[in-house]
Amino acid sequence: MSKLTLSVSDQVVRRAKRYATERGTSVSSLVEGYLALVTRPERSTADEPPVLKMLRGCAKGVDPEDYRRHLTRKYR
Repeated sequence: MSKLTLSVSDQVVRRAKRYATERGTSVSSLVEGYLALVTRPERSTADEPPVLKMLRGCAKGVDPEDYRRHLTRKYR
């Protein structure tokens, strides 16, 4: 297994450690799982959670800037 050195803010590291502990895993396992997910050669929708399948493509045609403004107003 290879080692990888990352530069991550202290706050993110603390949150990641807490998240991993709550789930009974390690930060290394979380990072490995994420990297495996985003670098897999063919992105199959077969193993996606049902909610992602349902939401896929629902924002097509939505201007990202309009949506950002909407969220800014919504969460003031």
